[in-house]
Amino acid sequence: MTRLPQIRFLADSRRLHLQDGPIDLIVEACGSATNVRAAYEAAARRFTGLLDELCGELALLRQAANPARCLLQGAIARRMHVAVVPFAADHFITPMAAVAGAVAEEILGAMLHNAQLERAYVNNGGDIALHLADGEHFTVGLAERPDGPGLMRTMIIHADDPSRGVATSGRHGRSFSLGIADAVTVLARTASQADAAATIIANAVDLPGHPAIVRSPAHDLQPDSDLGARLVTRDVGELSGGEIEDALESGAACARRLLAAGLMRRGRSRCPDRKRRSAAARWKAWCMPGITDIRQRGGNR
Repeated sequence: MTRLPQIRFLADSRRLHLQDGPIDLIVEACGSATNVRAAYEAAARRFTGLLDELCGELALLRQAANPARCLLQGAIARRMHVAVVPFAADHFITPMAAVAGAVAEEILGAMLHNAQLERAYVNNGGDIALHLADGEHFTVGLAERPDGPGLMRTMIIHADDPSRGVATSGRHGRSFSLGIADAVTVLARTASQADAAATIIANAVDLPGHPAIVRSPAHDLQPDSDLGARLVTRDVGELSGGEIEDALESGAACARRLLAAGLMRRGRSRCPDRKRRSAAARWKAWCMPGITDIRQRGGNR
């Protein structure tokens, strides 16, 4: 029998909360009452059993992506593969690098298949799939801390902007990182593409061999990690201003290559400050100046 996830509305009675194991979604739809209800019902139906689908192919999903073939069967699993394959020739990457964005896309797709909506988003722990009908827009904000008030920057995504995915990766996220970035946020055409690109750039924000950076084999921290024996960042000590700039430039160079290849739209990274690694973070942006990061606590309107 399929395990039933937790499905409920948040206190504002507008946003739907879907949770099953590690998957935790905040969903909001805008449109007529009939269409919003149909969209939420579709989201709940598609979410039920979704985690079991992914677990059924977990062994393959944890293997390095092979551009020459895909043995995965499920729709979400195959979307994950498609999102990471463009990076596989030059980087170690598994389909798991795109799981959050791919899940968000799947739920949003189910909603749009069953309802006509003006705007909608599915936020999977900060990796977000967006929908905008003609003439609509989202105002999104970059929050320095998800647990505190205030935004560092806001921008507007219009319907004619091709970006429909926002994702953030870094060493403080839900997954391990090979780099030292607190956060790298990317906009791309889809949430799964943004998810994969953010992972690659976050890994590139690094100072290999620096004595102030503490690393451990991933499998020592999580035996079934898809990163195996690769060293992941556990802590970052004091860095000089020049070292921070070097790490950020390494990430920016990676981002420029991805931009040139059409694999992302925009991005921004945050690296530890020399004294206060999280609260007093330093930032570097590349490409267009408006960079977004929507947090689950809000920021959409």
